[in-house]
Amino acid sequence: MPNSTLILVARIFLALLFIVGGFGKLAGGPANFAGYLGSLGFPAPLFFAWATIAVELLGGLAVLVGFQTRNAAYALAAFCIASAIVAHFDFADQNQMTQFLKNLGLAGGFLLLAATGPGTLSIDGRRR
Repeated sequence: MPNSTLILVARIFLALLFIVGGFGKLAGGPANFAGYLGSLGFPAPLFFAWATIAVELLGGLAVLVGFQTRNAAYALAAFCIASAIVAHFDFADQNQMTQFLKNLGLAGGFLLLAATGPGTLSIDGRRR
């Protein structure tokens, strides 16, 4: 049986990036983030800005507290892979390649979380 305390720490580390990122986009103004998305060629950048904020905040919070953890982990893994391909596929730029690989690493962490489950120190674990 996996160590639930270690899984909790891993959930916190994974969730923080998305919660802080989502709040940052919200505080900075979704329209500003939409401008960046527009520069990437998104057809409805404001819609995608709000969708990104929702995925980051809601998914991050779900992973943090361990609610619907497997579903949230699968969703965030897909989000990480999609954002790697859409926003960080310029391998001529070392920073973009690093961001691409970071997103793949995060996706791997979320897939591992989906496979192992949230542990007993979670809402899902308490409901069982």
